[in-house]
Amino acid sequence: MTMIINRWDEDAANSYLSEAGDNPADRDLALRVYTSRLIGQNPDLVMHGGGNTSVKTERADLFGTMREVLHVKGSGWDLDTIEGPGLPGVWMQPLRELRALPALIDEDMVNVQRCNLLDSTSPNPSVETLLHAFLPHKFVDHTHATPFLVLANLPNAKEICAKIFGDRLAVVDYIMPGFQLARVAAQIYEANPDVEGLLLLNHGHFAFGDTAKQSYDLIVEHTNMVAAYFGMESPTKIGERMPASDTDVLVALRGAIGDAMAEIKGDIDAPMPILDLRNGPDVLAFFTRGDVGDLAKRGVASPDHVIRTKAEPLWLPRHIWQQGKSAIAAAIADYAATYKAYFERQSARLDVPKTMLSPLPNLAWIEGFGIVGIASSAGAASVAADLGEQNLRVRCVGEDHGGFHPIGEADLFDMEYWSLEQAKLGKAKALPFAGRVVMVTGAGGAIGAELAKAFAAEGASMVLVDRAEDALANVRTSLGGNHHAMTLDITDGASADQAMQAATLRFGGLDIIISNAGAAAMGTMADVLEEDLRQSFELNFYAQNRFANAAAALFAKQGRGGQILFNLSKITVNPGRNFGPYGLPKAASMYLLRQLALELGEAGVRVNGVNADRIRSGLVNEDFIKSRAASRGVSEDVYMAGNLMKREVEVRHVAQAFVALAKAERTSAHVMTVDGGNIEASLR
Repeated sequence: MTMIINRWDEDAANSYLSEAGDNPADRDLALRVYTSRLIGQNPDLVMHGGGNTSVKTERADLFGTMREVLHVKGSGWDLDTIEGPGLPGVWMQPLRELRALPALIDEDMVNVQRCNLLDSTSPNPSVETLLHAFLPHKFVDHTHATPFLVLANLPNAKEICAKIFGDRLAVVDYIMPGFQLARVAAQIYEANPDVEGLLLLNHGHFAFGDTAKQSYDLIVEHTNMVAAYFGMESPTKIGERMPASDTDVLVALRGAIGDAMAEIKGDIDAPMPILDLRNGPDVLAFFTRGDVGDLAKRGVASPDHVIRTKAEPLWLPRHIWQQGKSAIAAAIADYAATYKAYFERQSARLDVPKTMLSPLPNLAWIEGFGIVGIASSAGAASVAADLGEQNLRVRCVGEDHGGFHPIGEADLFDMEYWSLEQAKLGKAKALPFAGRVVMVTGAGGAIGAELAKAFAAEGASMVLVDRAEDALANVRTSLGGNHHAMTLDITDGASADQAMQAATLRFGGLDIIISNAGAAAMGTMADVLEEDLRQSFELNFYAQNRFANAAAALFAKQGRGGQILFNLSKITVNPGRNFGPYGLPKAASMYLLRQLALELGEAGVRVNGVNADRIRSGLVNEDFIKSRAASRGVSEDVYMAGNLMKREVEVRHVAQAFVALAKAERTSAHVMTVDGGNIEASLR
């Protein structure tokens, strides 16, 4: 079996060329985009912003003079989805002239590159732009392929490289990316001008060619040659999540890190992190090794990984995590103390002072359970977990073939605190609900979908629950990103526990539950069948109670508070003719809200709700609106705007109320009315 499949397709390549038109430079860029995506879409070649590609071509300047241009991957773009703007053009001649300098500080390097952009609004060119510029080839590809990371971190990597490739590859000793690496790599190439590529020790692989296909073919061929040498016949399995019967360790880990984060920030309401569990067979097999504890302290497979995973994972042996939250918290405290000592040790040797990053882990190894990415968002946690899985394989194969020996502490520190590397993470202000896991029941309906949209837009990781599978799938798709959907009938007695289990497996726990699912049963109290009344209570009250209590139990295990929000109705305080079977359980739910607020407040759990009226959702459909409007002798628009403000209340207004309540950190036992003004339904 071949580890990396060559996915070059002539028809696809011609399609890119057809879209590019006749301009030769645009055609070069089109093929550069095509093969960049081929590389980026294989996680065993590059992952999450890693690697970079370039093409040298010619374009006319403002005076019509043809000048050489380097299109190179820009900061913030991933190869798997890159487009033309993600490969900003830089005038080549000023870059080549830099090679004559004996040294160049990073700030000057970045400034020269930005000053020579064809478009000043383009993203910063890659930190390895000069290496691409100093190599003479038209197309240049740089990857962090899994097999090459194994090779690059062996103590005898040069000898093994020669055994695999003979003189087809030249070897470059580890140098931090930037000007000096570019100069040295170019010198080594020029001393070996017939080589097809470069092995950068402790870093990765370069290949190059006169055409996009030639360079891409070499990336695939070289990687497969290394994989064959190490017996790596199959791709690395990334993203496997298996069911787990006991998820208490995740809840305890999330709560313990949340406590530590709150202490560091001095904010009792600071969010907990999002967790991303990976527990496939390969991950679990890793924990059967006898050297796991030692491998945890070895560093990372590629220096690029350190900003995502830190130099070491939090290592939780079985005898630690099985003791529960207090033991896990102690392990986190030890990790933080070790990190602080590492920072003090390394920063002391620098002339320019550094500000310590968070000392808390970004990755955990939980013996016999799985590895966990840890971050302030689901996307970032997924990145850490993906890189964690690749690192496991690199460590295993490397250690079994001579030893896994990545760069040392000082070099890792320099990468972790390198401003150009940190810039990859971006400096955007965190969204209000970043780190919060929000569950919405009835997420497939009009109000539920709007709630999901509103909270996701505020940065929340969503757990969407509904029994309508197709509607639920549509909502999940509309949100994009890393959200979770599960088809459940909330009246099933086991559904609440299943939902909490799902939230924990996917994100590590729960912060907010919005009990939104429900349906309006109609009829007079004199005529309604007891069975129908019981069914209405089952959906509109008992299910709400079960989900609220299941969430409260999960909150208690996390030990960081939480929120329960109920979607009530104006009918809880203002009965409607023929709506008794609906109003009774809704009124009971309002009492439940207040009772839970009373009982859970000391644990930091806030319980609030929204009373809305005449929302186009569920029962209030077009037929209902037409009937009600006709019975009152008014137009449909007038009926829907039948409130003090004379304006229709929309689903977005209801969602805004829930978001506002969720942000009101010291508000509990409150019901917010969203009905445009209805004196008869006012609470006070």
